Formats: sequence, structure tokens, C-alpha cells
Amino acid sequence: MVDANLNRLKEGIRVIEDIARYVHNDKNLSTSLKKLRHQCRIEPLEPLLVSRDSVNDVLRPTMQSEMNRTDLRSILVANYKRGQESSRVLEELYKIIEPELSEIFKQIRYELYTLEKENLLGLGN
Repeated sequence: MVDANLNRLKEGIRVIEDIARYVHNDKNLSTSLKKLRHQCRIEPLEPLLVSRDSVNDVLRPTMQSEMNRTDLRSILVANYKRGQESSRVLEELYKIIEPELSEIFKQIRYELYTLEKENLLGLGN
């Protein structure tokens, strides 16, 4: 669960970051997202890699609901939610594993809430 949610968190942030950088040419937002993505670390990485079993993941096939993207805004919304949900899972798991990391993932989640509001309201909703 940790490996999957860490990857999901970083991937979600990266999608938003690339849209901010390459589509909207927004240096401030893309820089904020890049810094946030770099905070998404768990060391050491090797135990996570050992536990990874992406070949046998029961939800690996694409679900129809994942194909319901109509424009860039819908991609942004989906990826903000992906990042927020994943950071919440990591926050909860690390409450029992390493509480300091739990707080970091909580801060990441709240930063994503703030950036989502600023970003999506800035697009004219």
C-alpha cells in the first residue's frame, strides 16, 4: 500500500506540474508543485521495491471511469484528487509506522488543497 500510494501521489503531482509548466507556462505553480513532489520521499526505497507486485495488481486494468476526461481541467481535478487521496492514505499508515512522516504527508495533502483552489479558480472555473 505504501509503495502504490507513494507512486500515485508523485504521479498525480507530476501531471499537474507538467500542465502548469508546459501548457499554462506558470513558473510559480510548476515550481511549487516540483518542490512538493520532491517532499514525497520514503527512505530507504528498497523495501518498497521488494513489496511491489504491479503485475498481479487486481485493479491494474484501466477502469472506464478513468477514461472520463473531457479536457485539461478534468485531468487537473482528477490528479489533484489522486494526490490528496494518496497523501491521506500515507498519512494514516505512517501514524503507526513513523509519526513524523505522517505529519509530512498531512502537510502535503493540505498544500495540495490550497494549490487546487488557487489553480482551478485561476482557470476561470
